[in-house]
Amino acid sequence: MTLFLQTAPAVLAEQPKTMSFGELFLAGGWLMWVLLLLGAVAIYIFVERFIAIRKASRIDANFMNKIRDFIYEGRMDAAVDLCRSTDSPVARMIDKGIERIGRPMTDVQNAIENVANLEVSKLENGLPALATISGGAPMIGFLGTVIGLVQAFMNMSMAGGVVDMSLLSGGMYVAMITTVGGLIVGIPAYFGYNFLIARIEKLIFQMEANSIAFMDILNQPVDKR
Repeated sequence: MTLFLQTAPAVLAEQPKTMSFGELFLAGGWLMWVLLLLGAVAIYIFVERFIAIRKASRIDANFMNKIRDFIYEGRMDAAVDLCRSTDSPVARMIDKGIERIGRPMTDVQNAIENVANLEVSKLENGLPALATISGGAPMIGFLGTVIGLVQAFMNMSMAGGVVDMSLLSGGMYVAMITTVGGLIVGIPAYFGYNFLIARIEKLIFQMEANSIAFMDILNQPVDKR
C-alpha cells in the first residue's frame, strides 16, 4: 500500500500536458495570423455571395406569364413597371428587351445578352479572391512547414548537433501547425468556391430559359380573335 502511494504522484507527473487551441495557434508563429485573416475574408466572401446569389435566384413563377399578357395587351408601361419592381437579373434582362421592342430581333437579343453578361459579372464578384484563398492558404501553410524545419535544424546546429526534443519542438510546432491551419482554411474555401459556381451556373440556365421565352413571346403571333 505504501509503495502504491509513493508511485502514484510520479505516474500523475508523467502524464503529458495538453495545449489549448490558443496555445497551439500561438505556437504556429506569425503565419497563423495571416491564415486567420484569409479565413475571415473567405467566410465573408462566401456568406455575402451566397446571400446575393440566392436573392438573384428568386423570381415569381408567373413573371413571364404576366409579361406575355402585358405585351399582348399592348400595356408596355405595365410590363416595364413589373420588371423594375422586381429585383432580379431576369427582370433587368426583360426590361432591356422591352425597351428594344420595335427594333430588329437581333438587336433585342444582343441587348438582353449584354445585360445578362453584366449580371453574371456582378454575381461572380469576389469569387476570384475566394479561389485564390483556396489555393494560397495551403501554400502558406507549407511555407510555415519549411520555416519550422529550418528553425528546428538551426536550433539543433546551435546546440552542437545534439538532438534535444526541447530544441526541436519549437520548430516542429511551426512546421505542423501552419500546415494544418493552411488546410483548414483552404479546403472549405475550395468547396465554397465550387458551390457558389454551381449556384451561378444554375442561375445562368434560368436566365437563358427566360430569355428564350421572351423572344418566343415577341415572335409568336398575337391571337386577335
